[in-house]
Amino acid sequence: MSQPNSSSIPPIKPNKVVIGMSGGVDSSVAAWMLKQQGYEVIGLFMKNWEDDDNDEYCSARQDWLDVVSVADLIGIDVEAVNFAAEYRERVFAEFLREYAAGRTPNPDVLCNAEIKFKSFLDHAMHVGAEKIATGHYARVRLNEATGLHELLKGLDNSKDQSYFLHRLNQSQLSKTLFPVGELLKTQVRQIAEEIGLPNAKKKDSTGICFIGERPFRDFLNRYISKEPGPIKDPTGRTIGKHVGLSFYTLGQRQGLGIGGIKEKGAQRGGGEHTPWFVARKDMDKNILWVVQGHDHPWLLSPQLDAADASWCSGTAPMAGHYAAKTRYRQADAACAFASSKDFEFSLNFNDHQWAVTPGQSAVLYDGEVCLGGGVINAATTLV
Repeated sequence: MSQPNSSSIPPIKPNKVVIGMSGGVDSSVAAWMLKQQGYEVIGLFMKNWEDDDNDEYCSARQDWLDVVSVADLIGIDVEAVNFAAEYRERVFAEFLREYAAGRTPNPDVLCNAEIKFKSFLDHAMHVGAEKIATGHYARVRLNEATGLHELLKGLDNSKDQSYFLHRLNQSQLSKTLFPVGELLKTQVRQIAEEIGLPNAKKKDSTGICFIGERPFRDFLNRYISKEPGPIKDPTGRTIGKHVGLSFYTLGQRQGLGIGGIKEKGAQRGGGEHTPWFVARKDMDKNILWVVQGHDHPWLLSPQLDAADASWCSGTAPMAGHYAAKTRYRQADAACAFASSKDFEFSLNFNDHQWAVTPGQSAVLYDGEVCLGGGVINAATTLV
């Protein structure tokens, strides 16, 4: 029996994946990995911010050039899509509302939920993609027993970004690939150098997406009105003047302008000044309360309440013992979880948590599985 002519066999069309490319090394290596795995890969550069295109701090132009260079090297098509209007409406407006209310929001969490895994995902599906991908250090797996997609921590503990992705739902997780989630950052850098990526040694971005590396207070000044007021210590003594409560966050140590002041009753003479930290913000009276010492009781919380909860499975976990993070890069903290309403929950910690900040995210974990989380509303302090 003669073998069929290979040219008469219709080729198997590879799955189309649209990958978000930022110009950084992680998404670049992720794109290369997908190409190696046989996917039809299209790169997509998201332009989310337009206000400062010619600003010395804005890297968008260089980032786009890096994306084009990488795409050319690995042999994929790339396009730029402007999501600036959606970003301003869904992310930036909320960011300003939260800051004006004296809270400290996390725009990266909102950007992932509203732009990268909503606007970007919709666009990718519209152009015929079956999946999207990003350079995040996280993983997705299908739990065969439950039929649910689970969000897992990235294997590199020092780079795990599941905290920022905790609002992803089943529909989003089922359509998402995280190629570098199985790798260490050092391995990603090594691959980038071995395949000759032009951005192999490019520094990681550290700024909030729309602020970049520009001074944060200068940026906020353009959008939020200032109302100066007193800085007070726990005795009620006025020890300085703040420039507006929106410009400070709990646990902040730098930029208070009170470094040389000692606590009332402190011994005169030599010795280091114990640093001051922002501990409370009284929005009604416009007072910034500060304390001395990292472990002051005003900075330690055994319990928090959160709202606007979002769970990866679609439903809240059972009440019980888990681990949680109240800020990025924090070690998992053992806690008891309880949920009284659909979108609200409380966490009681085994060990006191430092500077738990309203507006930030409380994210729940069961081992390596990220269950979801919510926005911190309030925290109980020791005093």
